[in-house]
Amino acid sequence: MITVFITNLLASSNTERARQLPLLTNTSQTNVTRITIKTLLWLFLIPFLAVTKSFADTSLPNFSALVETEGDAVVKISVVTESGHDGFSGIPGLDLEQLPENYRRFFEQLPQNRDRQQRRGTGFGSGFIVDSDGYVITNAHVVEGAVDIRVGLHDRRELRATLVGTDKSSDIAVLKVDASDLPVVKIGDSDNIKVGEWVLAIGSPFGFEHTATQGIVSALSRSLPDDTYVPFIQTDVAVNPGNSGGPLFNTKGEVIGVNSQIYSRSGGYQGLSFSIPINVAMSIAEQLRDTGYATRGWLGVRIQNVDQDLAESFGLTKPEGALVSEVTSDSPADKAGLQAGDIILSFNGKSVPFSSALPPLVGVIKPGDTVSSEILRDGNRQTLKVTIEPLESDVKRVSASVKQGRGSSDLGAVVAPAQSDELAKLGIEHGVRVTEVDQDGPAAAAGVLPGDIIVSLNRSKVESVTQLESLVDDAPDNQSVPLLVQRGDAPIFLAITIAKS
Repeated sequence: MITVFITNLLASSNTERARQLPLLTNTSQTNVTRITIKTLLWLFLIPFLAVTKSFADTSLPNFSALVETEGDAVVKISVVTESGHDGFSGIPGLDLEQLPENYRRFFEQLPQNRDRQQRRGTGFGSGFIVDSDGYVITNAHVVEGAVDIRVGLHDRRELRATLVGTDKSSDIAVLKVDASDLPVVKIGDSDNIKVGEWVLAIGSPFGFEHTATQGIVSALSRSLPDDTYVPFIQTDVAVNPGNSGGPLFNTKGEVIGVNSQIYSRSGGYQGLSFSIPINVAMSIAEQLRDTGYATRGWLGVRIQNVDQDLAESFGLTKPEGALVSEVTSDSPADKAGLQAGDIILSFNGKSVPFSSALPPLVGVIKPGDTVSSEILRDGNRQTLKVTIEPLESDVKRVSASVKQGRGSSDLGAVVAPAQSDELAKLGIEHGVRVTEVDQDGPAAAAGVLPGDIIVSLNRSKVESVTQLESLVDDAPDNQSVPLLVQRGDAPIFLAITIAKS
């Protein structure tokens, strides 16, 4: 209305220019200032336009300053991976004895090479520096299976990175580069995120470094298939392959998430992207830095969602909570007094609107901590105290390195105890699993890869990490000895030379 009124007055003023009085007229009798109608309108319009412009400036965020100040701490991660494939080892399921003799002879004359040939591949992702001494956070899937990791800095330097540790359950990995005085990001608080607030992602989609994309938080605490322990932040920020591991910023320039996944039918961005809350990521990263592995809380219950019918049968006014269908004997839940049929309404002071919301709440609790849980039992609400214990599979994931006096490994590899079920699945009785390979060490030169199971060294069985350490110490200096590894379903002998000097 105001705009139309002003427009009409301006038009009327312009058609009657002859009748307008000058802005300032001096007479011999008086000194009178006369203001034309047009001038009055402009005097009114200028502050109106200023207010309108100010409103426009504040309604949409300007991320340019954020990119300039925080972008230097965002890095590009390049990886080299190697995967094995079989040479000819016969046709699966083919019994040569059942073939005619001429065909059997043909197949028997073919080379029966069961050694694994190596295929080298490359990949890339994003990350961000959290410590000026060179610690970088990224996604575990970015560096999975990598035999060489490089971190590209803002000043175009590319540094080789060491894998400090990974946690597949949360999709977090920590890298270390040999550098100091590096720019670092500011860490925010993901517990304070609100749906609808503006956010910015910086990363290397399709390899294009320092690409910034913006959007809003569209949902919180999303649970995705096979990602039980992460309450994802859902956004509509454009995230594509290569963005994985990069930071998600709020308008204050604080990192509130680690970009991890997209929902896509085509492989590219389609409006839904998911980030790991920074509080979860930092908790895991601190454990990886301290111990090389991460543990999370374990409650010990089997749960299901509460639908409308179940809600009514349990006396709830609406569907909410996690219905306990089974309690594991001697678990933290059992010790706290939880029973089948209880509905967990809140855990550690946070509501449980769906059953899928409970595992992430339990997972972030440090083992040994005692928290409160509100439950509904027989129509009555009550509060139980639960002391969380570590998840058993996390305890078994503890890795150990074969060390020497200088603090590095003569073998040039980091190994961990292999799980009994893992060994049984591979058809072997003993061995230790390789989790990391030093690219400048003897193991790498021999062709050892992360994921290999070391079965024997110099014809002696390897049944534990400690035993492998002793065998490495007893190996002859600068002489080639046989190393037997299990790679997938194929046993492979490698020749390794261990230098003691």
